Amino acid sequence: MKISQFIDHHYRHFNAAALKDAAAGYKAHIAAGGKMLVTMAGAMSTAELGLSLAEMIRQDKVHAISCTGANLEEDVFNLVAHDHYVRIPEYRDLTPEDEQKLLDKHLNRVTDTCIPEEEAIRRIEKAVLKEWQQADAAKEAYFPHEFMYKILLSGALKEYYQIDPKDSWLLAAAEKNLPMVVPGWEDSTLGNIFTAHVIKGDVKNVHTVKTGIQYMMEFAGWYSKTAATHSIGFFQLGGGIAGDFPICVVPMLEQDLHQEDVPLWGYFCQISDSTTSFGSYSGAVPNEKITWGKLGVDTPKYIIESDASIVAPLVFAYVLGW
Repeated sequence: MKISQFIDHHYRHFNAAALKDAAAGYKAHIAAGGKMLVTMAGAMSTAELGLSLAEMIRQDKVHAISCTGANLEEDVFNLVAHDHYVRIPEYRDLTPEDEQKLLDKHLNRVTDTCIPEEEAIRRIEKAVLKEWQQADAAKEAYFPHEFMYKILLSGALKEYYQIDPKDSWLLAAAEKNLPMVVPGWEDSTLGNIFTAHVIKGDVKNVHTVKTGIQYMMEFAGWYSKTAATHSIGFFQLGGGIAGDFPICVVPMLEQDLHQEDVPLWGYFCQISDSTTSFGSYSGAVPNEKITWGKLGVDTPKYIIESDASIVAPLVFAYVLGW
């Protein structure tokens, strides 16, 4: 039995039914000629979401991505240093002293997985610093994801690959030159590293890397052009800035730029374990977004209250017909 058949047969009620309905809605949206933005918060790259997301990108089931700086870089960390990662299934039992021992070994923990500093972070730093400095010298500026596209497409890291490159979602995105926004990149590891190199003078111009306002301007252009001919869906993994940032483009175009007849998002699904609470945007139900001019009364809306590392691969498998 295929995964999609299993879901159709067994996922009939509660969060399981929400998953099936959202996946079927995703398929229907794409089949009708719609486009889909996928947003990623949390540590989905360290969770190796590329195992399914990369194929979604290759098969044109994803047309744009919004992600945190952590997700941008951690897919590449996994690509070049996978064999050096350390998994700690008993992470809930770690003492502060145990955590210190991990730090002493230069192992940075993300839940049950430790990212090796030297093999992952410093290896990427060397490659991307070269691109930052070349752009700086030429008085050019690029977005964070464009720098990552450059180092991947140049082959500078190819000798270090430790997973099948088809399982890297960022490499799949680079090969398609997929539109992307990375809001809040400054708080990522590479954002911190870039800041340090600017302070030290290794990079002269802080504007060598474009940031949030420029991302919103670029994204507004993409949304306006794409929405003129295609309904655009919004598939959100987790909460936070990765989702908050791009969904605001619609009210900005309408309320701040005073454009008329701006199409609303044509599909919305959020996978989150955040429960509805006072003032929690990540836990807000989709209908709240109607009041902000982001979704419409008739927009297909789904919320799956679960762990995105479990749910997203199942939805993607359903959409892919696996």
